[in-house]
Amino acid sequence: MTTVSKEHISKTPGICGGKACIAGHRIRVMDIVIQHEMRGLTAAQIVEEFPGITQADVYAALAYYFDHRDEIEASFAEDRKWEEYGKTQPSKLKEKLAKNPELREKFGG
Repeated sequence: MTTVSKEHISKTPGICGGKACIAGHRIRVMDIVIQHEMRGLTAAQIVEEFPGITQADVYAALAYYFDHRDEIEASFAEDRKWEEYGKTQPSKLKEKLAKNPELREKFGG
């Protein structure tokens, strides 16, 4: 028996950090969860936000989330950890842009 999730969801090392994604896209299951659970978007609205995926993809991502909630919640926690880490680390790019007006003009810093 084939499950819907396997038709629509993939996990590939080296793509999106090996996290569960919509098959054939770099849209993580957690991206769909954010749109649905946190922003309150419907499947149709999510498809509008991410052209190229289908409502079936959205529902499969949500089904995957509910079947693998611990995995996805751990991914959210990991992302929050890296976000906090990034706030405490100086940005070498920002430092270079601050010191070099030509780079600032070229790259908009």
